[in-house]
Amino acid sequence: MDELVLHYLSSFNTIILFLIVAITLYTLSKGADTLVDEAVHLSVHWGIPKVVIGATIVSLGTTLPEATVSVLAAINGNPDLALGNAIGSIIVDTGLILGLAAIIGRLPVDQMTINKQGKVQYLSGILLAVVCLPFFSNGVSGNISQWMGIVFLCLLAVYLYVSMKWAKSTDAEEYELEEGSRPVFLQIIRLIWGIALVILSSKVLIPAVEISAVRVGIPQSIIAATLVAFGTSLPELITAITAVRKGHGELAVGNIIGADILNVLFVVGSAAAVTKGGLDVPVNFYKLQIPTMLIVLFLFRYFAKNSDDVISKKEGMFLVGFYAVYLVLNYVWI
Repeated sequence: MDELVLHYLSSFNTIILFLIVAITLYTLSKGADTLVDEAVHLSVHWGIPKVVIGATIVSLGTTLPEATVSVLAAINGNPDLALGNAIGSIIVDTGLILGLAAIIGRLPVDQMTINKQGKVQYLSGILLAVVCLPFFSNGVSGNISQWMGIVFLCLLAVYLYVSMKWAKSTDAEEYELEEGSRPVFLQIIRLIWGIALVILSSKVLIPAVEISAVRVGIPQSIIAATLVAFGTSLPELITAITAVRKGHGELAVGNIIGADILNVLFVVGSAAAVTKGGLDVPVNFYKLQIPTMLIVLFLFRYFAKNSDDVISKKEGMFLVGFYAVYLVLNYVWI
């Protein structure tokens, strides 16, 4: 099927291909949105605490597009796309999305979340940067091995378990859910539809990006770290903007922190675990992608700890400006 899709897409001109990429990014986002909504409804119906749902299922759901794209890319032999999507998503989430949220509305910071999940977020980024180093492989560039991917998935299980314990031990507000009148069997059908939409969109998106990158002379890793990363981060963007407009900026911050952690442990872990050769790290990642990821994580942590429990509009503009510079450098340093 993959070869058939690749052959079919090759017959289109470049402009049509970019339109296909834009459409599949949109359907990918809608599929993830449907999946999250129905997973939450079903979990509430089955008696799982709402606060646990918000800390685990919603964060997993919003990172599902990144995981699906990266895993399928790794299976299809495109490690540049797999790793670039994960690292690029962390940069988009922490730089562009949090920055925009701070500009649009008030973005309060819960210090308990920063001291717990925020610390895991920062350490996860450092862990990813360390395992990408050539020191752990025999070549001039790094390689995230299959066994390291499995280690990441084990760490993911530990993180989810600890997150549930943290959620149950706090008096935080429960995850609010609008009451729906749909029967359970319809919710299950919509859940399956959301999963199918995410997978099918990814099946079209990956070869479309691959062909487009070759035609315009831009490396797949850069396309993945910018265009694809932005598209797969749309669920986080929608969640953040909606949250701040409704006066729940803490939810936006918490969702981005969780998404960053899952981009390392879930997305990179899954992509590396499904390939025997692991994920090769492109040499150009050491010049821009990895340093930018570490800097933006540091900036967020600095702003969160060095303010009156609020990320200000000026700090938000700085984060957006930092992302804009990063975006330009991607295409200047080709």
